[in-house]
Amino acid sequence: MKVVINADFGGFSLSDDAMRMYSDLAGLNLVGKPSSFGHTIFYLDGEIEDESAFWEGDIPRDDENLVKVVETLGSAANGNYSRLKVVEIPDGVNWFIEEYDGREHVAERHRTWE
Repeated sequence: MKVVINADFGGFSLSDDAMRMYSDLAGLNLVGKPSSFGHTIFYLDGEIEDESAFWEGDIPRDDENLVKVVETLGSAANGNYSRLKVVEIPDGVNWFIEEYDGREHVAERHRTWE
C-alpha cells in the first residue's frame, strides 16, 4: 500500500498544480481563488463560500489519486513548506500518520490500555 507523507518540517500541503490534477483525477469540480494571504483557496463545485472550501488535509493519504499526483509531479506537487513523499507499507497494516512540527512518518497502531 502506498501512503503520502510530508517528509519535512512545515506541514502537509499540495501545490496549486497538484490540487488541479487531483481534482481532475478524482472527478471533483474544484475552483481556485487567490486569497489575501498569497495562496489559493479551492472550493467545491465553484461555490465560493467559506463552507465549501476544500482542504487537501481531508484527502486520505492512501487515496490512489493523491499517490498518483505525487508520483507524477514529484517536487512540483509540494505546497508551501512541504516535501511530499510516497512510502510503501505492507498491506493489512493498521497504520496512522505520526507528526512532529509538520514532519510526518507512518506508524503501525498498537493496542494500549489505561
